[in-house]
Amino acid sequence: MPSATNLSWGAPLSLKVIGHNAGTSMDGVDLVHVHFTQDSPTSPLNMQLLHYGEYPMPQKVKRRVMKLIKENKTTPEEMAIVNIQLGEVIADAVNSFARDQGFDLAKDVDLIGGQGQTIWHLPLPELFEGDQMRAHLDMAEIAIIAANTGVTSLGNFRVSDMALGRQGCPLFAALDSLLLNHPTLNRAVQNIGGIANFSILPKGNVQGCYDFDTGPGNVFIDAAVRYFTDGQQEYDKDGAMGAKSKVDQAIVDEILAGPYFVHDIPKTTGRETFGDRMAEDICDRMLAGGATPEDCVATITRITAQSLADAYERWGPEGGVDEIYMGGGGSYNPNIVNYLKQRLPNTRITYIDETGIPVGAKEALGFALLTHECFVGRPMIVPTNTESDNPGVVGQIQPGKNMHRIRQAVAQFWGDFPEEDIRCTTKMNLLPSLCQ
Repeated sequence: MPSATNLSWGAPLSLKVIGHNAGTSMDGVDLVHVHFTQDSPTSPLNMQLLHYGEYPMPQKVKRRVMKLIKENKTTPEEMAIVNIQLGEVIADAVNSFARDQGFDLAKDVDLIGGQGQTIWHLPLPELFEGDQMRAHLDMAEIAIIAANTGVTSLGNFRVSDMALGRQGCPLFAALDSLLLNHPTLNRAVQNIGGIANFSILPKGNVQGCYDFDTGPGNVFIDAAVRYFTDGQQEYDKDGAMGAKSKVDQAIVDEILAGPYFVHDIPKTTGRETFGDRMAEDICDRMLAGGATPEDCVATITRITAQSLADAYERWGPEGGVDEIYMGGGGSYNPNIVNYLKQRLPNTRITYIDETGIPVGAKEALGFALLTHECFVGRPMIVPTNTESDNPGVVGQIQPGKNMHRIRQAVAQFWGDFPEEDIRCTTKMNLLPSLCQ
C-alpha cells in the first residue's frame, strides 16, 4: 500500500489505465487493465495487472484497412472514414472489455491509451524509391474513444517518438527492461506479432536496453495461409501447414540477403516492406518451380525464424543471450521456436507468462505504461543504439469527462517537486497479477 503523504512532494499516486494494442496482424485488439501506484516521485513505480482480454477486429474493417495498405492507394475521404471507424472499434473493444471483466469505466479507469492501427510506417526512407521522408501514421481517433467511453484517452506515441529523432518503434524496451533486467543474465524479450521484434536487456544495466524489428513475424505466414485457403483460414494454427513439407533454403537465403535484413540497427519496419503482396510473390515463384503450398508456408516460416536467430547472433549483447522471454502469436508456432532452440542451444527460451503477464498482453501493457508516464509527465527510458538520445514525454492527450479529477491527482503527486529533477522511471515493481 502507498505510504503516508509526503509533505514536500504531495500525495501518493494511484491511476488505473487501459492499454490497448492492435498489431500488424490485424486479428484483433489486445487490452489490459492496469493499476499503477507510486508513493512519491523518487519511489519505485508499482504495476499490477488487473484484467486482460481480446476483442476481434471486425472483418469488414480489417479487409478495408488491409486493402488500403496493400494497394497503397486511397482518397482523403477514405482516410477520414477509416480513422473514425478504427476509433469506434477501439471504443467498442474497451466498452466490451469492461462489461466482460465486470468493472466500471467511470469508477475503475482513469486513462485509456494505445496506438490504434498502424497504417503506414516509414522509418528508413532510404530503402524506398522516390522522394521519401521519415513518417508514421496510426489511425483510431482518440476523440472518438474519449467521447464513447467518457475516459481521457491517449495516442500517437509512435509519431511522438519519431519527432524526437527516433523511429517510433518498437517502443517497448523500457517496459521490458523495467520488468526483466537481471543483475547477472543477459536477457531478451521477443515479440512475434505481424512484425517480429525483440528487446535486448544487458545484465545489470536497466538503461542499457535496446530494441529493433528483425523483419516479418506472422505477416508473411498469415498472408500465405490466406492465399492458399482463399481467406478461409487466417493463420497457420500450431504450425501445421509449415510442418508438413520442406524448406527451400535457397529462397530463404535470397530473401535474407535483402536490404532490410542486412541494414544495421537501429531499424524498424512494417507491412510497407513486408506485405501480403511480397509473400504472394514468393509463393507464386515457388509454385511455378513445382513447390506445394505447404512448401511455401514452410519456407516463409523459416524466413521469420532464421531472421530472428541471425539477429541475435549479429546484434545480441556481448557474451550472448542467456534467456529469451517470448510473446505474440508467433511464439506458439513450433516451427519457429524449435528452429531458435537449434540455433541457440545455450539459451533458455521460455514465455513471458512466466512473469505473470499473459503472452498476448505484453504490448498492450507497454502502451498502458506509455499512457501512464505521458499523463504523469515523465519521459521514458531512451534505448541505446538509436539515432537520438533526446528524452521527451511521448503521446497526445484527448480529455474525457474525468480530466479535471485526474489532472488534480497528478498535480498533488508532484507537489513542489522541482521540474528540472524529473527523470525517467528506472525502478518498477510488478505486483502479483489479479488476472484470471
